[in-house]
Amino acid sequence: MTRTEPAGTPLGDDFHLYDTTLRDGAQREGVAYSVADKILVARHLDELGVGFIEGGWPGAMPKDTEFFARAAAGELQLKHAALVAFGSTRRSGVAAGDDPQVRALLDSEAPVVTLVAKSDVRHIERALRVDVDEACAMVADTVAFLTGEGRRVFLDAEHFFDGYAYDPDTALRVLDAAGSAGADVVVLCDTNGGQLPLGLADTVREVRERTGLRVGIHCQDDTSCAVANSIAAVQAGATHVQCTANGYGERAGNADLFAVTGNLVAKLGMEVLPSGGAAELTRVSHALAEIANIAPDTHQAYVGSSAFAHKAGLHASAIKVDPLLYNHIDPALVGNDMRVLVTEMAGKASLELKGQELGVDLAGNPRALSNTVHKVKDLEAGGWSFEAADASLELLMRREIAGSDGQEPVGPPFDLESYRVVLDHRVDGEVVSEATVKVHVAGERVLATAEGNGPVNALDAALRKALRPHLAWLDEMSLSDYKVRILVNRQGTGAVTRVLVESSDREREWTTVGVHENIVEASWLALCDALAHKALRVTSEQV
Repeated sequence: MTRTEPAGTPLGDDFHLYDTTLRDGAQREGVAYSVADKILVARHLDELGVGFIEGGWPGAMPKDTEFFARAAAGELQLKHAALVAFGSTRRSGVAAGDDPQVRALLDSEAPVVTLVAKSDVRHIERALRVDVDEACAMVADTVAFLTGEGRRVFLDAEHFFDGYAYDPDTALRVLDAAGSAGADVVVLCDTNGGQLPLGLADTVREVRERTGLRVGIHCQDDTSCAVANSIAAVQAGATHVQCTANGYGERAGNADLFAVTGNLVAKLGMEVLPSGGAAELTRVSHALAEIANIAPDTHQAYVGSSAFAHKAGLHASAIKVDPLLYNHIDPALVGNDMRVLVTEMAGKASLELKGQELGVDLAGNPRALSNTVHKVKDLEAGGWSFEAADASLELLMRREIAGSDGQEPVGPPFDLESYRVVLDHRVDGEVVSEATVKVHVAGERVLATAEGNGPVNALDAALRKALRPHLAWLDEMSLSDYKVRILVNRQGTGAVTRVLVESSDREREWTTVGVHENIVEASWLALCDALAHKALRVTSEQV
């Protein structure tokens, strides 16, 4: 039978970028994809431009069987990738065409099939309980049957590196059985994740020389070397690399698709994605983390929010001259951004760069710049943290500029006269907080009282009640997150509370900080900055 063309169109066939998030990545503890999730993940990966998407194990997993059925029915229209079904070779003593598991691979209608086979003689004899001759026949028969049915076949040689080190002849016999029967690629799997880059690369090179077969690589991350091992294998001649999104997978995980791709593109100059695809790496990484319900790793290479973040003043001074002096690539290449973090380590260069990022020109006001540096260091020493509170930092910068120029200070759109918060623990066990605020806004003195499920919630409600008639934009703004950290003060005789408030409107989010011995006052300071920052944006848009 003539082989059918894959439904998707991988970017050439010289190099395979192969994703197994939906099968191997789904084995990560805490990950449980629904069929709808799997379809959404596949769409994101296809948009990125990977060549092959392994959808799962049809016939063995009901959700995977349904996924392939829905894909075949037209619910998954792939533009770049070919869909891959994963499964095992025929059972011992059963013809490939009569094995239900092999038949399920055909029924999936996937144009590509990846078969897993044991290549370590110890696994063959102890786990499969067959001899090497039968193990090789199981591989050859299944590959020949599937290719005869028009499928393209890859072979995952499980436990290959351990098996090759123990008995290289057996490991190579398994590969030869697959290649001779028509498998396009033999994938060397570091199943236990115990390899290191130099030794792994030597093995890949030897296997290519001894077999003449097209070689792929699949690495687990148990030594934290999965990405390095994958790149080393490519440099040793592997032309097919298997990864998972964000390194998801069993135990310590798999080779991270985004780090591997970033290295292939940025370091080896390989065109493994469609034009412009690399700039989508960060977006797709975060989208897939959201689907998996796992917080993105902020320190993830290439795509993490801290991947191009600089904290030390020495770094900032160099970046001011040329960003590439401390960035190994232009972050835009992978769809990321450079950030300058402002802490007690910050110097003038850090504040200047951060000001540019926030739209504040400190470079043109040396006095304000110097004052801001000293202010930040003093506040950070007292427990404030501007690293995650850009909105409060911007307000601080603008206040220092206003002060140095003799202008009106930048602050919230009201003046506080007083506030009071009362906690009422009632006889029936109900706890109610009540807050009263007295403020001056638009030339009017306003008093408002409101209840809430806590003192901060009540205070926020009372302030909104007082300001709503005077601020048309207030209803656009909401408090979306609230974080508290207790810090022991320098004397060790009490506690200092740091509060981070995350606010949002219809277009953006911003974070403010407040620090005080009293948690309510710390919260008040952060709430006031949140309102001040929103008011600043509204005013600038009206100008």
